[in-house]
Amino acid sequence: MSEPRSAPTIGQLVISRQLRALREGAEVSREEAAKLLHVTVATIRRMESAEVALKIPYLQVLLPAYGVPPEDVASYVELTEEANKPGWWQRFHDVLPGWFGGYVSLEESAKTIREYEPHFVPGVLQTEAYTREILTTTAVGQPDPGRVERQVALRMRRQSLLTRQENPPNFWAVIDETVLRRPVGGAALMAEQVERLLEITQLPNVTLQVAALASGHHPGTYSPFVLFRFDVPEIPDMVYIEYLTGALYLDEENEVAEHMEAMDRMVAIAESATRTRQLLSEFLKDLRRMA
Repeated sequence: MSEPRSAPTIGQLVISRQLRALREGAEVSREEAAKLLHVTVATIRRMESAEVALKIPYLQVLLPAYGVPPEDVASYVELTEEANKPGWWQRFHDVLPGWFGGYVSLEESAKTIREYEPHFVPGVLQTEAYTREILTTTAVGQPDPGRVERQVALRMRRQSLLTRQENPPNFWAVIDETVLRRPVGGAALMAEQVERLLEITQLPNVTLQVAALASGHHPGTYSPFVLFRFDVPEIPDMVYIEYLTGALYLDEENEVAEHMEAMDRMVAIAESATRTRQLLSEFLKDLRRMA
């Protein structure tokens, strides 16, 4: 049986989609492909959606049957071997729920990340102390200190994508003013967090806007969401929406388009990046007086 995997790499997602396209192009049904491998139809479906690891022997049987020439089969095998190497996030499997593993994989490989957050500072912009306070106070039940520290380490490791040397993503976030006004851990902790926001927004690939309370109701008021866009054509734009015990990954064109429109409308009414920095500086002065 194929081994299930909670967080496929972007390479596995690409190859899985290519595998489906090749099968359909060759007019081979899933039932016929399953017979070639002596597996169930469900296994073929899961291979083509990256729900299970891609096995090299399977590819060496399927690709020739789909009309792929031997030299190209060898290239696919090489790409699959590289794609099957576990991502760094797999080291945090003990604190990484399956529904969030996919998010980390997408985040690591995205060309553009656009996020709306009405409750907290976006994870990749948080300080260690802010993260620890959030994870401790929002935990359902009694928080485990060891688990919390592992979760903090995971979130801090995720942040390196914004400053990496090779192809850092363009990160563009809109946060509600309530994010800054909601006290988390006291004035000193919040002052440190606002300082962090002022520092990180100096990066050329990071844009932050505050949606002021005075701007009133807007399309994103309903819930936070994240938009992903990738360099590879095989992977469509995606929307991530998280809830208490899980998450939704949307890639239907109409759903993505509606979230994109909502984001564009929020960007239009939110404070500019320059004005946002001014607001952050004002908040910082107030927090330092209270600390």
